Amino acid sequence: MAATAPARRTHRPAHRPARPDTTADFRLLAELPAGARRTGLRRHVIAAWLPMAHRLAHRLRDRGENLDDLRQVAALGLVKAVDRFDPERAGAFETFAVPTITGELKKHFRDCTWDVHVPRRTQELRNKVRTAVQELSTTLDGRAPTVARLAERTRLGEEDVLLGLDALESYRSLSLDAPLGPDAEDGSSLKDTLGGTESGFALVDEREAVKPALARLPERERRILYLRFFQDMTQSAIAAETGLSQMHVSRLIRRSLARIRAEVSPAASGAIQQIGR
Repeated sequence: MAATAPARRTHRPAHRPARPDTTADFRLLAELPAGARRTGLRRHVIAAWLPMAHRLAHRLRDRGENLDDLRQVAALGLVKAVDRFDPERAGAFETFAVPTITGELKKHFRDCTWDVHVPRRTQELRNKVRTAVQELSTTLDGRAPTVARLAERTRLGEEDVLLGLDALESYRSLSLDAPLGPDAEDGSSLKDTLGGTESGFALVDEREAVKPALARLPERERRILYLRFFQDMTQSAIAAETGLSQMHVSRLIRRSLARIRAEVSPAASGAIQQIGR
């Protein structure tokens, strides 16, 4: 029995979506005045090319952004391309529309998808490094490529590669409730590393506001306030130190504080009672 020859495989060309023929529509759009007829024709042209815009959005579906959002951005780019296209000056509409839609998608990724704002150059470094990491990981059995390999692949300096790697971590921000790491057995989270509000900072500003008013006091009153608030002496001890009566010292302190309060802002007056603390 003779062996049967293997069937020859025929290579069929890949199916390509048909391009809508809107040449006549664009020429008519350029001639029609504003009105219901032009609005309807414009909607028809946009609907005819909308699948092409969605295909461009679908190519970027693996970048972590919601596909529906990308389709909307691509549709917006298509509308801009339809409104800007001049059939007398440009060639085929698709050639004009693809860069417009792609540019709108890139702008969306650059301006709207980063949780942490980074410069445009850093975003570009991030994209180059990200692509290189994906390509090299397939040849390294899943191992992470070294900085030197990434620099060779991207033709960037190692400092730029490190900057791009840092930017990979800036695309999405972590919640403050995120654990500190896999070894955080006590359940510690990022918010546990945040410092508290230091009440002394506000007092520094208030003291600076009080200084000019203190400097305008007579020397005796300044000395009495210094002994009371900086040396923490009692009024009786100050009286013995200055040769005045305790009642006189008390009147001088009250009068000096009232004078200072009248000269400084209400926000800084709270420091008057805490000058020596």
